[in-house]
Amino acid sequence: MEYGCIGKKLGHSFSKEIHNALTDYTYELCEIPEEGIAEFMKRSDFKAINVTIPYKERVIPHLDFISDEAKTIGAVNTIVNKNGVLYGYNTDFYGMKMLIEKADIEIKNKTVAILGSGGTSKTANAVVNSLGAKAVYKVSRNAQDDFISYVELYNISDNIDIIINTTPVGMYPDIYNSAVDIKKFKKLSAVVDAVYNPLRSKLVFDALSLDIKAVGGLYMLVAQAAAAVERFIEKTVSGKDIESVYNSLFKSKENIVLIGMPSCGKTTVGTIVAEKLNREFYDSDILIEATEKTTISEIFKNRGEEYFRNKETEAIFTLSKNNSSVISTGGGVILNKKNIDLLKENGKVFFLDRPLEKLITTSDRPLSSNREALEKRYNERYKLYREYADVVIDASGSIEETVNQIMKVTD
Repeated sequence: MEYGCIGKKLGHSFSKEIHNALTDYTYELCEIPEEGIAEFMKRSDFKAINVTIPYKERVIPHLDFISDEAKTIGAVNTIVNKNGVLYGYNTDFYGMKMLIEKADIEIKNKTVAILGSGGTSKTANAVVNSLGAKAVYKVSRNAQDDFISYVELYNISDNIDIIINTTPVGMYPDIYNSAVDIKKFKKLSAVVDAVYNPLRSKLVFDALSLDIKAVGGLYMLVAQAAAAVERFIEKTVSGKDIESVYNSLFKSKENIVLIGMPSCGKTTVGTIVAEKLNREFYDSDILIEATEKTTISEIFKNRGEEYFRNKETEAIFTLSKNNSSVISTGGGVILNKKNIDLLKENGKVFFLDRPLEKLITTSDRPLSSNREALEKRYNERYKLYREYADVVIDASGSIEETVNQIMKVTD
């Protein structure tokens, strides 16, 4: 490996795609077990690498030179091998600072809680202090040294203005977890989460649902990668390039989620959109049938609607972990808000709004098998479709017209 990223688990990483977009060297992801990190560093068989969880502190004893910012922070995420001499840097500081500034989050004179005790926590602490925070509380599972526990954090929750999460809680594949209950912080004005996969962690999503300013870690990842590139090959990366790579990556990773009434065209439209965008297509009903080895109608008949709805949420949980996919959902997916919350962590929700008079009934749809049932479902659900949609698509025309509307939004 000449250039790449080392860590314990890298299945969630976007670093390869980011570096490939920023420059032209070959960048690899290298998973190393904890017992193998010392030997890897001893060999130093690389030109330059990024370092991620849990090795940002463990690599330090193996380095010949450490930059001032890395010394201050106590963590290294970038190592350059110059003729056998290992130089360590911390570009996370640059990335975190840019993320906070891009989100227009004011740190000066604010009380900040930083969740986590690893290398990224140390980076966040250095950043907020450089930006003039009034007070900083570092939070760990157990109170120790200058860290308070989560119980102690909740006891002072009314004093906290800003939360910065540097733990992996909420990161793929455990996407529906949050390090804290955001509702307990009555004074909170902003949330920063270093988690970038999913695009909107549960912590970020919960904050946004309460009209609290919140941002995930993808922009930080791109910005710190740009700073790493500059050290890897002494190439200047402009702010414009960072913005361009970030926007392109976010758009390419965000799922396209289709909701709407039965027979509105979700599966047909979704299949075509996926083909046009060269993405994988998934249908939650098809996944349920494959898992249960029977049809939706038979599930309703033999196990009942409650059983089906539970299986639907399980299917949505699985599909929501995807990136860069097109996902068609069942007509009743909006009946459980958790389904929508999950889908929005990595996706943009499109409501295919097809008029009632153009919807058709079929015997394989248990809750809309006749006209009366279909109209009842439409009247019950229409408000929820519109409420949960990020984009409402006029699906009154042809399939081609509906597809073209979605393509314009995603272009």
